[in-house]
Amino acid sequence: MSLKTKPSGILTDREAEAGYKRNLSSRHIQMIALGGAIGTGLFYGSSAAIQLAGPSILLAYLVGGTVVFLIVRALGEMSVAEPVSGAFSFYAYKHWSRRAGFVAGWNYWFTYIAVAMAELAAVGEFVNYWLPGVPKWVTAAFFLVVITATNLASVKVFGETEFWLSLIKVLAVVGMIVFGVVIVVLGLKTPSADVTPSFSHLFDQGGFFPNGVTGFLLALVVVAFSFGGTELVGVTAGEAENPEKTIPKAINQVILRILIFYVGALAVIMAVIPWFTIDGSMSPFVQIFDTLGIASAAHILNFVVIVAAASVYNSSLYANGRMLYTLSQQGNAPTYLQKMSSSGQPWAAILTSSIVTVAAVFVVMVWPDFAFTFLMGLATFAVAASWFMITMTEYKFSRGLTPGERAALKFKLPGGRAATVLILAFLALLFVLMFFSPSFRLAAIIGPLWIAFLLVAYQVRQGISSRS
Repeated sequence: MSLKTKPSGILTDREAEAGYKRNLSSRHIQMIALGGAIGTGLFYGSSAAIQLAGPSILLAYLVGGTVVFLIVRALGEMSVAEPVSGAFSFYAYKHWSRRAGFVAGWNYWFTYIAVAMAELAAVGEFVNYWLPGVPKWVTAAFFLVVITATNLASVKVFGETEFWLSLIKVLAVVGMIVFGVVIVVLGLKTPSADVTPSFSHLFDQGGFFPNGVTGFLLALVVVAFSFGGTELVGVTAGEAENPEKTIPKAINQVILRILIFYVGALAVIMAVIPWFTIDGSMSPFVQIFDTLGIASAAHILNFVVIVAAASVYNSSLYANGRMLYTLSQQGNAPTYLQKMSSSGQPWAAILTSSIVTVAAVFVVMVWPDFAFTFLMGLATFAVAASWFMITMTEYKFSRGLTPGERAALKFKLPGGRAATVLILAFLALLFVLMFFSPSFRLAAIIGPLWIAFLLVAYQVRQGISSRS
């Protein structure tokens, strides 16, 4: 497809792809997309969402999931038309402005630094279920080293690792849903359980909206964090073997994943144990079996939750390496970040991102109980800002096409401009809700200051460039 001529100085698609290897197969892309939606947000953060909304959290995930699906479709439209790695910043830079590319790239990098830190902060909680004496910062440091080594190997090693980590998560959630349904249908109960499992608990414990509409709305913020990472599939386009087929297939399965892995899983959890007994002391996935006295299942699920955290961190580091490499290509980051290994890994960008993430180890060391909530808030704001940039970039991209080019698009955003308006309205509501949520208020204040810093940094960079 012939797209409009690039502005002077903007990288071509071929230049942006330089050095990468198209070694991510269809099964890799499918599992990377699937794994992006199944992480700490589901296994750990969902407890906070359930406390806020009760059973109406199911509706919150449906609403949030629909909007996120449209966001990923907007990115997919561009990724299929121009499949390059580090795609998000590249598209903003090319179709919106150099400033937009700068802000989009650095904010997306920051997003996954915050997500990576949140995962490292949470993984210690899960390890402590078995080994309560191990400091959380030690666990964070261990996972940081292992995942960094995996990312430095090759994109195929990354793809294989993520495939198996995601497969473990998928099989575990499906198994938990099936096992949970059996428990509910048979009415299994142990002396440690106060209430007989039943799907009626979705309505008979204060109703479907036990905390009113307010609780439902505030839960949307936690939902947004849970869905952060679904857009990662667009970043893989430059290393996909057949992006025109694999990217659309992966994206179109997002809604199905949401229905099965979020709505289905949480419905089963709240049927097995009433929503108000989920206190956040452990993953609700572990708690349902711990409450029923099924220790072996609880241990298995705790292992899966650790795998989930490792998987999301693995994907986060992958995304960060590609984004820093793209920023360096644009002249928006130091040139040393363009160093590429013979296996096609931007090793300098990966190592730099990993070194910055070391800060998470110190955050967990100093504030072990505060770390996850704070980092989750920062990650939520940053990912919402990235979603805003994706949506606006797609609008600029589409508007810049001729009618013939627009008609020739192989993977379009459904709903057109109406979808754009819906996404922007949801993101605006999300930002307002963050101010009303004690856990996210600090991030809602720091977030805009971060964006302002990026805008100032761009102007300073421009001033330095014009004098050189």
